[in-house]
Amino acid sequence: MSKSPAPGHSLKWRLVRRFLALQAAILSLLVVLVIGALYMGGHLFNFESEDVTVEALKTAVERKADGGLILRTTPALETLRAEVPDLWFIVRDRQGHTLVEGMPPSHFARIGDALDGVGNARLGWNLGDPPRASALVRWVKGAAGEIQIATGPGANAPLSWLVQGVLIVFMSFVLPALVIMGLVTIIATPIVVRRALVGLGDVADQAEQIDIDRQGTRLSTDAVPSEVTPLVVAVNRALQRLDEGHARHKRFLGDAAHELRTPIAILQTRLEALPESVQRARLLEDVARLAVMAEQLLDLQRIEHNRDEFARLDIVAMSRRVAADLAPLAIASGYQFAFEAEAEPVAAWGDEAALERVLANLVQNAIEHGGRSGTITITVGRERTIEIADEGPGIPSEQRRRIFEPFFRLAPRERGAGLGLHLVDAIIRLHAGDVAVLDSSSTGARFRITLPPPAA
Repeated sequence: MSKSPAPGHSLKWRLVRRFLALQAAILSLLVVLVIGALYMGGHLFNFESEDVTVEALKTAVERKADGGLILRTTPALETLRAEVPDLWFIVRDRQGHTLVEGMPPSHFARIGDALDGVGNARLGWNLGDPPRASALVRWVKGAAGEIQIATGPGANAPLSWLVQGVLIVFMSFVLPALVIMGLVTIIATPIVVRRALVGLGDVADQAEQIDIDRQGTRLSTDAVPSEVTPLVVAVNRALQRLDEGHARHKRFLGDAAHELRTPIAILQTRLEALPESVQRARLLEDVARLAVMAEQLLDLQRIEHNRDEFARLDIVAMSRRVAADLAPLAIASGYQFAFEAEAEPVAAWGDEAALERVLANLVQNAIEHGGRSGTITITVGRERTIEIADEGPGIPSEQRRRIFEPFFRLAPRERGAGLGLHLVDAIIRLHAGDVAVLDSSSTGARFRITLPPPAA
């Protein structure tokens, strides 16, 4: 059972985090630039405000006994007079009482009367006009009751006012802008990334189709973003190198199998000439298995290059021939041998010689591992199945799939290289069939081959 791949880093969320960090950095840079500009212009620590004068006069202006206005010197007013040499202000109430200090500009001297109905007004000039004084007119409630104060630039505003103003600007403009930009980034980035990488889904589907039996498969770069194309090209080059290495490997196996046929045949002839003995029978088994394995290596190479040789065949007749050929070997090894067919004929589609060797391989495997007693049975089913069963120790259920892996052996010291069943599985898969180990009705192993129906 294959393991699920470990989760990797999400590109879209990595981009979201980086975009948010970039936006925060840009806004922070803008704030720093603004503060720097204020500092270089001398405004950061010289922030004059008419509101300072208004706050000082709210407590300094009081009522006289006759209802008039009187200015009481307070610490705040003293500080204001010391910091602003050209301080001026006009204080009036709705009864017409007035207090004036300093030299109000002539254009502001009587403007308070015209603004009786206005609670707050800042008076200045258009951009491009000659520099002139500005003013603030505001109705406030203080120690003298409701009064109107008109004044020009005052003392330096407290730092707390500046911080408060910055916070108001931040909360009113910067933070909403950052929230909106963040939401847009969180929503838009995954959509953009998904659309930009939509071609990778097709490439992933193509990669899922790559198999050892499908040589020459390459991943398409047509719908892949240019930033990912080098990776896909590198994978295709790796696949090409694997195909070339696999082809060299198969050529070597084919050449080796072809070269082994003659010495195996000579060895078998010499063994058959020896006197009857248990050792002779065991050696003949081994040589027969070796001969079948060499032929199966050649079958693999032949079938992979030319499947047009597949033809309709009767698997009952084929299985009966294999049974007849191997029954003497099984009996000599201490077994009884049985052949059964549920119907006759049973048609299938494939390479008859290769399938005969597959069946011979499984029978020889039963002879080797069946415990040297009991019955080896070949059963041909109606649905193009062939079963080979023995009454030996069997195969543990947890290892029934692994036995078809190359070089796998149930016991480390077991005879053989562990290639026989792998070759059986490979040849059956080339026939679009299946081979599996099933539960036996008694003890022992039971292999079942399932073949495709004949072509129409």
